[in-house]
Amino acid sequence: MDPVKIGLVGYGFGGRYFHAPLISSAPECEFIGVVTTSDERRALLGAEHPGVGTFDSLEALAAAGAEAVGISTPADTHSDLTDEAMSLGLSVVCDKPFALDPDAAGRSVGLAAEHGVTLSPYQNRRWDSDFLTVRALVEDGTLGEVRRFESRFERYAPDNGPGRAGGGTLLDFGAHLVDQALSLLGAVDSVYAESRTRETGLDDDVFVALRHTSGAVSHLWGSWGQHAPGPRFRVTGSAASLVVTTCDTQEDVLITGASPASVDTWGVEAASDLDRIFTASASAPVALARGAWDTYYPAFARAVRGDGPPPVEAADAVATADVLEAARISTASGVTVRPGSGA
Repeated sequence: MDPVKIGLVGYGFGGRYFHAPLISSAPECEFIGVVTTSDERRALLGAEHPGVGTFDSLEALAAAGAEAVGISTPADTHSDLTDEAMSLGLSVVCDKPFALDPDAAGRSVGLAAEHGVTLSPYQNRRWDSDFLTVRALVEDGTLGEVRRFESRFERYAPDNGPGRAGGGTLLDFGAHLVDQALSLLGAVDSVYAESRTRETGLDDDVFVALRHTSGAVSHLWGSWGQHAPGPRFRVTGSAASLVVTTCDTQEDVLITGASPASVDTWGVEAASDLDRIFTASASAPVALARGAWDTYYPAFARAVRGDGPPPVEAADAVATADVLEAARISTASGVTVRPGSGA
C-alpha cells in the first residue's frame, strides 16, 4: 500500500518519544511534519528527524497533503484538536486521555463517523510486554476463570508528576489502567475510587475498584509518590495466579533516542524469576511476551486505507471515559457509581 502521509500536533515528551519514532520507523507511514510554534521544538525536530516539516496550524498540515495526524498535546486540548483535525478530513490518533469527559469523547466518535475518517485512541499500553503476557495466559485458559485483576502504575517521582498536562493521575495513568481492564475483562457495572489531592491541586495516589459484568473485579492503582511499588500485575483465576513484576521497557528505550528500526531486540524483556505462575501445589517462572508498540501505527495506517480495523476502536475511548468519570464522582462522593449514570 502507499504509505499514509501523517503528521503530529505537538513535539513535547509524548510527541517526541512516544509518537515520532514509531511513525518514522513504520514503512506504512510517511512522517511529513509537526504542528508546533515553539522554536526550541522545531530545532529538536530538525536535529532528530531531518527533512520533516514544521507547520503553524492543522490547516497548514492538511494543505501540505497530510491524510492523518497524531495528537500529543496537553489533555485539555485533545478534544478540540481531534475534532478540528477530523473537520479537515484527517484521520486521527489521539493520545490519552482521549477526552476530559464522556460527552466530549462521544462527540468526537460521532464526528469521525460523520466525516468518514479513522479515529483511534492511542492506548499503546495494550501492547506492553507485561500486559500481552497477561492477556495470553487469560485467553488460553492457563489461569482458569479470572476472579481478580490487579494492575499498578506506581513510582516514586513526586517532583515529576502528576503533570498538569496530563490532567492528574486518574486521567493520566488511569486512562491506561482502565483501558487495559476493560479490554481484558469487558464492561463494568460499578466503580469505587479514592485519591489524594496534591499541593498542585491535582489528584494522585489513586485507587479504582471495578466490578465487571462478568463478575470479575479489577483493582487499579496509580501513584507518583509510592516508595514501595507493588507488582505490575497480580491476576487470580480459578486455576492459577500470575504475578508479573517486570515492567515493560519500551518507553525507556525510546527515551534513549532509539527506535524499533534500530533495535534488534525491540520489546524483549530480560527474564526474571519473580515473574511466576502459582498453583495450589507449585510455581513456575513465566517468560514475558515481546512488547509491540511498533505494531500500532502500521495497523492504524492499514485502517486508514480501509484494510482492517483500527488498532483501538474509537468507541473504546467512550467506555473508558465513562469509567473515569464514574471514578471522579466516586472520589468526590465516597460512594459506588455506575458508569454512564452521571451520579
